[in-house]
Amino acid sequence: MATALVRQPMYQQLNEALRGLVSSGEFKTGARFLSEREVSSRFEVSRITANKALSNLVSEGILEFRKGVGTFVRGGVLDYDLRSLVSFTGKAAAAGKRPATRVLSFDTLTAKSVAPRIAAALRVQGGDWLYTVERLRLADGAPVILERRFVVESLCPGLHQRDFGASLYGIWTDRYKLEIAGADQTIRAAAIRGREARLLEVSGGAAGLVVRSVGWLRDGKPLWWEQTIYRGDAYAFRNRLGPVQTARPAAGRFVNDADEDF
Repeated sequence: MATALVRQPMYQQLNEALRGLVSSGEFKTGARFLSEREVSSRFEVSRITANKALSNLVSEGILEFRKGVGTFVRGGVLDYDLRSLVSFTGKAAAAGKRPATRVLSFDTLTAKSVAPRIAAALRVQGGDWLYTVERLRLADGAPVILERRFVVESLCPGLHQRDFGASLYGIWTDRYKLEIAGADQTIRAAAIRGREARLLEVSGGAAGLVVRSVGWLRDGKPLWWEQTIYRGDAYAFRNRLGPVQTARPAAGRFVNDADEDF
């Protein structure tokens, strides 16, 4: 029996229905998904609408098209809940994936060696020491995150490169008894290119998200500054918004740091 779509707009409703089929478990990861003809028949829509909906799910990374074979369900994307700090290890495990970390570089340097905006954000200066680390995070062996982080050394002395291969949140809270209050983040869309594209194993110009954040302790001290590149096909960012509020002009000035380097 066909399942009719009665709400408008038809195209958006069909997208939601197909996402629901994937999340319901009716089609397992790696399984062949409905064809354009099957979608058209099952939901009583035109072949053109069915094709658009399937193409949309392919672009979102939910499905993948294999030429001459059909459309298949990709592995589930990782969930990024903007309302709380959760370690990458926890996120990957929640998605049923095997997490791993590859430390690409690790060093210590003084505050005068980093960009002034980073030193200012971390409230360090001159000869104050920082850890600097670049990490590639993998889920089921596939690289999904490229992270560059600066950490205030005096708040967690004695860290070694091997420590950055595990969950930093766990080390900070268990070993150093630090109370992490949260982080201030900015998120922007970006095209992944060059070295970043090679490390993340995506084609040049692939869609990604760049997240910059400053992490804070309960006593108001900044602990880390971070810039992370997320593969657009591997992550879904999620948030819950509050009630509608009257818009008010923002004080101060707009700052565009999209092209700034470390």
